[in-house]
Amino acid sequence: MLTPTGTLTMALRTALGSALTLYMLVILLRWTAPWLELDLRARHLRWIPQITDPLINLMRRILPPAGPMDWGPIAAVMAVWIIRLVLLQY
Repeated sequence: MLTPTGTLTMALRTALGSALTLYMLVILLRWTAPWLELDLRARHLRWIPQITDPLINLMRRILPPAGPMDWGPIAAVMAVWIIRLVLLQY
């Protein structure tokens, strides 16, 4: 049987894992928005670039130029995935 502390720890791990997974999905949505014909300047979608662009821009500065392909969003998803793997072991 879990103690209250163990239950709280599991709930926090689950919440953090869910938040990181949701963030990865939002980054992928940002990356595929042009193909899905989403207008990210629309009022109800403005929050997507605001929360994803800082990490994507950091990845673009770190990675060397690779011609016409933008690897920033993929590198950002991989970075968040690795952080989730290291912190939560899943």
